[in-house]
Amino acid sequence: MRSPVKTISLAVASAFVVFGCGKEEPPPPPPKAEQPAQPPKPTVTVKIGHSSPLTGPQAHLGKDNENGARLAIEEANAKNMEIGGAKVKFDLLGEDDQADPKQGTTVAQKLIDAKVNGVVGHLNSGTTIPASRLYSDAGIPQISPSATNPKYTQQGFKTAYRVMANDEQQGKVLGGYATQQLAGKKIAIIDDRTAYGQGVADEFEKAAKSGGAAIVAREFTNDKATDFAAILTKVKSRKPDILMYGGMDAQAGPMAQQMKKLGVKAKMLMADGGCTTEFHKLAGDAAEGHYCSLPGVPLDKMPGGTAFKEKYAKRFNVDIQLYAPYAYDAANVMIDAMKRANSVEPARYLAELPKTAFGGVTARIAFDEKGDVKDGAITLYQAKGGKWETLETIGGAAPAAEAKPADAAAKPAEAPQAEARPADAKPAAPAAAAPAQPAEKK
Repeated sequence: MRSPVKTISLAVASAFVVFGCGKEEPPPPPPKAEQPAQPPKPTVTVKIGHSSPLTGPQAHLGKDNENGARLAIEEANAKNMEIGGAKVKFDLLGEDDQADPKQGTTVAQKLIDAKVNGVVGHLNSGTTIPASRLYSDAGIPQISPSATNPKYTQQGFKTAYRVMANDEQQGKVLGGYATQQLAGKKIAIIDDRTAYGQGVADEFEKAAKSGGAAIVAREFTNDKATDFAAILTKVKSRKPDILMYGGMDAQAGPMAQQMKKLGVKAKMLMADGGCTTEFHKLAGDAAEGHYCSLPGVPLDKMPGGTAFKEKYAKRFNVDIQLYAPYAYDAANVMIDAMKRANSVEPARYLAELPKTAFGGVTARIAFDEKGDVKDGAITLYQAKGGKWETLETIGGAAPAAEAKPADAAAKPAEAPQAEARPADAKPAAPAAAAPAQPAEKK
C-alpha cells in the first residue's frame, strides 16, 4: 500500500507544477543579426617621380633634392590621407639623370612609362627643359625645385611649374650688385655652357652693361672641367675687377683655387650653383672674400626654415646642401593640389595648380600665369671664415606667417583664381621664389 503522506505530497507537487506552468514565459528574443562589416577602403598607390644627378660631380646636390622630396612623401604617408574616397600611399620613384640633357629625356620617358602621377624635378635647367616637353605631351604635372633658366616656363607648357626664382631675376640682381655696391668697371665672365650656367651669365651680362661696366672677357668651359689655367691666364691679362662664373660648385671651387695660384685679383661672383658649403670645401682658403647669390631668403628667415633644417638633419644625418627645402615644397604643393582636386589623376589636379596658395617652408607659394613662383627675392652672400655670410636680400614679398603643414593649406580665401595655362600661352613677365641659406646647404 502507498503511504497517504507520499500520495498527498505528490498531489501537492503536481498542483504546484501545474500552477507554475499555467502562465507560459515568452520565448527569448532571437539574437540580433550582426551588421555586415564595411569593406575596407581601397588603397591607391600614387607615384611621384623625381629626377636629379645622383652620380657624378653634382651628386651631392642631386641627393639633397631627392632627400627633400622624400621627406615630404614620408610625412604625407604618416598622415594616412584619403583622396577621392580611397586611402593613398605615396611612392617616390627616384631616377639619376646625371645632369645630362640626353639622359634627362631618357629618364623622363621612363617615368612616363611607369605612369607616374607627377614629377618633382629636374634639378638642372639643361635636363628640365628637354624633359618638360615629354611631360607636357603626356599631361603629367612637373614642378622643378631648382631649374632657373627662364625658358623652362616660357615654352607655354601648362604642366610646367617651379618654386624658385628664375635667372632673369637673379642675373639682374647680381649684375646690379657688381656695378653698384662693388663698383665693378671691368668684368670678365666665364660660364659652363649649360642651360643654367650660360643662361644666368647672359642675364648678368645684360645687367652689368646696363650698369656701365665693360665686359673685358667672355670665356667658357664645361661642367666636367677641373683645369682652368688657360682661361684664367687669358682673363688675368684683361685685369678685371670682377670675375662672374656661371656654373656649379664642382667647377667654382677649383677655379677659385687656381685664381689665387695665378694671382688673379678679381673677386668672383656666382649665382646659386656655387653658393654652397661644398664650394668652401673645394676652394679652401681661396674661397675667402668671393660672392654668391641665392633666390629667396636665408634658411633661418624662411617661414619654416629652422624646423625643416632640424628634421632634415634628424632624418638623413646630414646638413642641407642647397635645394632640399625647395624639393620638399614642390612635393607638398603637388600633394596639396591633389587634395584640393580630390583626385590624384594628373588631368584633374593639374587644374588646381594655378590656384595654389600654399604656406611652404621656403615661402608663401603662388604661381603666375607662366608657372613661375610669385614675389621672389634674391639674397647676396660673401665668403668669410669658411662659410657664407648674409649681406642683403633684394626684392620679394613680406615674410609669410608660420608655414602650414602639407595637409592644412587647403583653399584660403585669398587664393588666386588663375586659370590653367593653355599650351600655347605667351610668355609674360618673369617671376620668382625664395631660396635656402647657403651656409646651411652643404
